[in-house]
Amino acid sequence: MNKELFSFLFVFIALLVGALYFSDLIQNPFIKSLNSIKTSYHKSIKFTQNTIDKHFFQAQTIKKLKEELQEYENNHLVMQQLASEVHDLFQENKSSLKSNPSAQLVRVISYEKFGNFNRLWIDIPDYNASKIYGLAYKEVVAGIIIPKNNRPLALLNKDIKSTYAVQIGASEAPGIAQGNNSENIIIKYIPAWLEIKKGDEVTTSGLDNIFFKGLKVGKVVSVSKSNGFQDAIVIPYYNSNDPSYFHMTRTKR
Repeated sequence: MNKELFSFLFVFIALLVGALYFSDLIQNPFIKSLNSIKTSYHKSIKFTQNTIDKHFFQAQTIKKLKEELQEYENNHLVMQQLASEVHDLFQENKSSLKSNPSAQLVRVISYEKFGNFNRLWIDIPDYNASKIYGLAYKEVVAGIIIPKNNRPLALLNKDIKSTYAVQIGASEAPGIAQGNNSENIIIKYIPAWLEIKKGDEVTTSGLDNIFFKGLKVGKVVSVSKSNGFQDAIVIPYYNSNDPSYFHMTRTKR
C-alpha cells in the first residue's frame, strides 16, 4: 500500500512539473499570479522601509541627501557648461540637431517562463505599450523591452528576438545586433566595404529610436562575409545571472 501511494505521488508530481514547464495554458496564469503576489510584496517592503527610515533614520538620511545634493549640483553645473558649449556649437553651425535622452530605473518581477533566462517581466509604472524601449545595466546594453499582452517584457541580449542598431569600431560601421540564444550575439548587415576587425568595440548608434548613441554593447571576436555583407560575432559586456534592476532608456524625437 505504501509503495502504491508513493508511486502515485511520484507520478502526480512528475505530471504537475511537466505541465508547468511545457504548457503555456497552465504556466501563464500561474506565473501571473506569482507576479502579482511578488509586486504586492515589493510595494509592502518599500512602504515599511520608507516608514522606518522616516521615523528612525531621519538624521542620517538628511545628511546623506545633503551630500548627494551637493554632488548633484556640482555635476549639474558641469553638465550645464557642456550643454551650453554644445548648444553654442550647434548655433554657430546653424544645426537643427537635438539630443534629449532619458532613463528610468525599473525592477524585475520574474522570468517569463521557467527555464528561459533571457526573458523577464518588468515592473514599469505608467507603461506605454505602443513603444519599444532599451534596457541598460551599469552603463552597458542588456537588451530591449517589448510589449506582450500590454505588459512590459524584457528580451535580454541573447534572446533571438532582441534586435537594435549598433556601430562598430573606428569606422563606425553600421549593423543590427541580434541574439542567437548562445553566449554571444551577432551583428548583421554590416557593409562589406567597411573595415572591422577582432577586438573592435560595439556601441549603440542611436538610429533605432530605442537607445541613444554611445552605450557599450561588447567586443568583436570574429568576422565573416556573406551575401554582400559582413557578420560579426560579439561577446556582450552584460552578463549578469542575477538580474534585479535595470535602467530603461529611450530617446525623444
